Amino acid sequence: MIKIICVGKLKEKYWKSAVDEYTKRISKYSKIEIIECNDYSNGDILTQEKNEILKHIGDRDYVITLEIEGTQLDSPNLAKKIDLIYLNYSNITFIIGGSYGIHEEIKQIANYALSFSKMTFPHQMFRVMLLEQIYRSYKIINNESYHK
Repeated sequence: MIKIICVGKLKEKYWKSAVDEYTKRISKYSKIEIIECNDYSNGDILTQEKNEILKHIGDRDYVITLEIEGTQLDSPNLAKKIDLIYLNYSNITFIIGGSYGIHEEIKQIANYALSFSKMTFPHQMFRVMLLEQIYRSYKIINNESYHK
């Protein structure tokens, strides 16, 4: 199963439509769950977000944080990584932090830190980008054609 834990909610219909489309495509290969956590605006924001994220991480989840400082992979290597993870874990949990990043405790419990780029992307767009790469990974794993 794929879990994507995101800080913040999608607001625009076009992002929701894109997420729905890729979620539908991925569901052919794996159960998928998208969990939206609250986006806090005052107090100790990172700690509040951390506490909410931790509620959704299982003991047997392979946790991948999405971080600028993480390791960059091309699509074939991300597919290999996903395929190998499933040999030992039944759940892969991706975490997309909020505007202030991801709390250090979450980074420490993560099994892997993944970076798509050194650039910063809007969180709503990034959710769609992640879903597209997960879908592409399943197409690669199953030796199915997909546009380049």
